[in-house]
Amino acid sequence: MRAFCLALLCSAAGPLSAQVEIDNDWVRVSRFVEGPHEKNTPLLRGATVLVYLTDCRQRVTDSRGETHEISRKAGDVIYENPGSQAAENLSNQPLEVVMIELKPAPAKGKTAPVSLDPVKLDPQHHIVVLDNDRVRVLRTILEPHLKAPMHEHPHYVVVYLTGLHTTMLMADGRNIDNLRKPGEIAWREALKHATENVGDRTAIEIQVELK
Repeated sequence: MRAFCLALLCSAAGPLSAQVEIDNDWVRVSRFVEGPHEKNTPLLRGATVLVYLTDCRQRVTDSRGETHEISRKAGDVIYENPGSQAAENLSNQPLEVVMIELKPAPAKGKTAPVSLDPVKLDPQHHIVVLDNDRVRVLRTILEPHLKAPMHEHPHYVVVYLTGLHTTMLMADGRNIDNLRKPGEIAWREALKHATENVGDRTAIEIQVELK
């Protein structure tokens, strides 16, 4: 199995700080912070999407005892199959990663398909960075005062890489104000909406759509 930069979880006494922020029928989303040169001990976890909020340089040891050095950049997104590893932060800076662990699909089955696909309607600002049988991950880039067309998403997790201030025009006519800080995480049920960046800076977010 391919090595990955963030080792999973640590024991209760370990140095890795982990906080579960979302836990529902579909996903368990945790924020992990590991201090400079800290090590952690591994626990098994399921298929996972990792969104890096900081640069990352680690030495990881897999279940076979093989060691690798791994580097990632802030904003990188990777998908990992189930497994476990131990890791050491080789950097002088803290490491922060959002870990989106995928649960088995609920009894009600997969999310409904969408007809207003943002990737087809506005490919310049909705870029696919990962696509497999479990998830499709979009990097959405909203330039200042950009108005995205009405579009749909299945159930999804949003990780805000930058601060942003948008408004969301919902299918029922409601206009929702959406003010976020860098690194915030949100869960959204399947919805149809149009987004406008009302801020003066380009906003970037990662959208992890569930299948």
